[in-house]
Amino acid sequence: MDIYDITIVGAGPAGMFAAFYAGMRNAKTKIIDTLPQLGGQLTTLYPEKYIYDIPGFPKIKADELAQNLEKQLTMFNHRYCLEEEVINLNYQEDFIEIVTNQRTHYSKAVILALGNGSFQPRKLKLEQAESFENNGIDYFITDLMKYAGKKVAVAGGGDSAVDWALMLEPIAKEVSIIHRRGNFRAHEHSMQQLKNSSVQILTPYIIRGVSGDKNLDSLHLQVAKSEETVDLAIDYLIVNYGFSTNLDLKDWKITSNRRGIPVNSDMKSSQDGIYCCGDITSYDGKVDLIATGFGEAPTAVNNALHYIDPKNRTQPMHSTSLFQQR
Repeated sequence: MDIYDITIVGAGPAGMFAAFYAGMRNAKTKIIDTLPQLGGQLTTLYPEKYIYDIPGFPKIKADELAQNLEKQLTMFNHRYCLEEEVINLNYQEDFIEIVTNQRTHYSKAVILALGNGSFQPRKLKLEQAESFENNGIDYFITDLMKYAGKKVAVAGGGDSAVDWALMLEPIAKEVSIIHRRGNFRAHEHSMQQLKNSSVQILTPYIIRGVSGDKNLDSLHLQVAKSEETVDLAIDYLIVNYGFSTNLDLKDWKITSNRRGIPVNSDMKSSQDGIYCCGDITSYDGKVDLIATGFGEAPTAVNNALHYIDPKNRTQPMHSTSLFQQR
């Protein structure tokens, strides 16, 4: 039985930085995540979008931030267990069993960096839609240049849909945004940019059909509350209807609520040996920012190590001194 010091569940930005900091504390560390790559929502939902609230970076693309965090992790020989979903936690006297859909892991302490839970895109509810997935219908954007010189439509009415449409405008041949209501939910600044752009705004339209030979080539739209229809020639449809999350912790014997997992100031949950960082943590005054999760990660690591061995300091030396000792 190979027992790790710290196992981090969740490989988003907070989880990755927690793993890095655990490495600085010489902790034997493992990361488990349901996705096939590190980065969480940064790499899966909005890799090409800029983030503006990371200290020291006036702006940085989400994917670049994830790459930097991954590069930081290469300093240590951590174990990554990707495409594994944690099903349950069992608490033994000297360790915790982490049961996934593939195997059982063993750890002295666990840090939950679950974000908002595992997420799946809300899909286009048309019988034909599934056959065009990855053949013209996309729910994630991993490479903007895939759409260079193409006719692209974005379906959705929130900030992400508007942001994608604006980012695609200088790259694609034509960009349309389709929303079933007359008003968008996006921020006023984004909407002003959209109105000043060349993006074709199609509201209020409902997508009633998709067609093509092997690849998607047209959308069949209907004006809401009307019999009027129109066909739109298209190469790609990016569906941005949001994401559904699944976060059920009742079998883990951890107190949780609709806001996440309530923690103490040391990031400890209601269960001994279980600490949290990132969006999953809940406490009075919490501000949901990536930067907040970065601050919570070292607190979780230091107190987890103190739980494992009370001789471990919860206030270690500065990083310059820690690396000089390595």
